[in-house]
Amino acid sequence: MGFAHNNVLHANHFRKDWQRRVRTWFDQPGRKLRRRNARKAKATTLGVRPVTLLRPAVRGQTVRYNRKLREGRGFTLAELKEAGIGRKEARGVGIVVDHRRRNLSEEGKKLNVERLNAYKARLIVFPRKAGKPKKGDSSADDLKAETTRVTLPIPEGVPAEAPRKITQEERDFKAYRTLRDARANARHEGARKARAAKKDEEEAAKKK
Repeated sequence: MGFAHNNVLHANHFRKDWQRRVRTWFDQPGRKLRRRNARKAKATTLGVRPVTLLRPAVRGQTVRYNRKLREGRGFTLAELKEAGIGRKEARGVGIVVDHRRRNLSEEGKKLNVERLNAYKARLIVFPRKAGKPKKGDSSADDLKAETTRVTLPIPEGVPAEAPRKITQEERDFKAYRTLRDARANARHEGARKARAAKKDEEEAAKKK
């Protein structure tokens, strides 16, 4: 870098003994081995538990990605109820629950209920004590079945509806107007009921 005009001269200090302050990572090979051994030890303690938790199949966000299915955060309470699994029991058998998610379509809900049922059919719950099985534990015959640690894959996609002609009724249907009318009816429902009740009282008073 050159000097120009009436600027201050640089006072660079290069005698800082920087080699002592450099952080080195020469322990990486040892750390790698330690992490590997820790993973092996954890896998042996888990036994035949699935490698990952079961998550729902959901649509990606935005028009760009919504044709693809991906793993969601967790199953809705409605999906668990339809599959006959309790919300507290679910996490114990490796199913993730998301109480905030809502089902916006019957097709998506049906897909995840089928996913839960398929998981339940494959599920083998080993009793804590071999001699004292509790409610919900698998039977002796099921315990002899072959086990796998692989979770259910995400399906390729929901089969699309076959192409058809648009009916006249569908052409005449005004979605925006219908939604606005439904919104207005919901908003004015209380006032209308109160008005109708007041009118009935007045008519009853006149008859007397």
